[in-house]
Amino acid sequence: MRRLSALAGACLLAAAPLHAQTIEDQVTTYQLDNGMDVVVIEDHRAPAVVHMVWYRAGSADEQPGVSGVAHFLEHLLFKGTEKLAPGEFSETVKANGGTDNAFTSFDYTAYFQRIAADRLGLMMEMEADRMKNIQLDREDILTERDVIIEERNQRVENDPGALFREQRMAAQYLNHPYGTPIIGWRHEMVNLDLEDALAYYERFYSPNNAVLVVAGDVQPDEVLALAQEHYGPIPRNAELPERVRPSEPPQMAERRISFEDPRVAQPYVMRTYLAPERDPGDQRKAAALTLLAEVLGGSQTSVLPQVLQFDENRSVYAGAFYSGLSLDDTTFGIVNVPAQGVTLEEAEADMDRVVADFIETGVNPAQLERIKFQLRASQVYELDSSNSLARRYGAALTSGLTVDDVHEWPEILQSITPEEIIAAAQEVFDRDNAVTGFLRGAEEVTQ
Repeated sequence: MRRLSALAGACLLAAAPLHAQTIEDQVTTYQLDNGMDVVVIEDHRAPAVVHMVWYRAGSADEQPGVSGVAHFLEHLLFKGTEKLAPGEFSETVKANGGTDNAFTSFDYTAYFQRIAADRLGLMMEMEADRMKNIQLDREDILTERDVIIEERNQRVENDPGALFREQRMAAQYLNHPYGTPIIGWRHEMVNLDLEDALAYYERFYSPNNAVLVVAGDVQPDEVLALAQEHYGPIPRNAELPERVRPSEPPQMAERRISFEDPRVAQPYVMRTYLAPERDPGDQRKAAALTLLAEVLGGSQTSVLPQVLQFDENRSVYAGAFYSGLSLDDTTFGIVNVPAQGVTLEEAEADMDRVVADFIETGVNPAQLERIKFQLRASQVYELDSSNSLARRYGAALTSGLTVDDVHEWPEILQSITPEEIIAAAQEVFDRDNAVTGFLRGAEEVTQ
């Protein structure tokens, strides 16, 4: 069995470059005359298609005072249009054997359907309709506003970890809107009205601010013809604002927060550092940070858990995390959940000690090769999902990257050296750019 596993792994790694080249060959891009970008990803293994429209607008593009309006509008787009009654969009998708949904992030809002390939034209017709013809009244606003407030109650107010994260993010970003929660601050959500929603809609929902991604059993020229038919007639927004957010000033002092909640069963310490994101044409530093997170705390065999959980038995969990896919500066984080009898202050010291030792010792070459192999394998496995592929391109293009950046990313990861990883660690672990947070239960006492 061990020989078979090794053989399978070796075959997978050997095949990976071929798969990467194949996906590049399967991707075709266009731009309509009205400025809408179109990405077609061919996958003919099943007669199904994923149809997604991504807008280059998320919660970080909101005006001050109306936090949560991007997510609010996402809900409202499932109401009626000039052609469709409220709820008819999703009912039509369901009646044709498909599923649909939407999601909002800091940097984008996306709407998608998965359906039989021969229904693609119908999906485009309905999605194009709600790009410009949404019909809302004040009753819709009141009903859906109650829905998003209840969603906040369930996801945030009832979860001390989520409340802690909000406070930590607000402390992390002194000026940038990433410090405002995507779902919104409750005191602003309760005042969202029809004018707020329509202002955001008219400002950002236009073809020259959108990316159409179609993945599945399709031919590129047929997708282009359908896109021209349904999205092509929609006029571009000549007044689309330049996408510029408030920038972070130099951060010159570490921030420390302590959040206490009686519902906390397991206290922990977390520190996040301001960190660079993946930039178009310049992804090496983000790739080094991606590998740094894996080496430090991406799995049970990583440095932090190996030392603190298994060698010293001082933690029940330790890890690191980083996601470079954002339009502006992101964060790199480390976390330590102490074992019984270890205080949060001691857990912080343990975490810092292991990280300092790692920077001094350097990256274990064998561990790095294993991580690179695992990343390569996960990228190959992702090719099996049209939905995952569509999201890969949509999220990248609405976060400032290009199709070429998406294609180059796997090989950049493979080319990163141990020296680049240590250099990235030395640069990002600057306490002036950090927020150290303690999540405590009511009974947890500082010693």
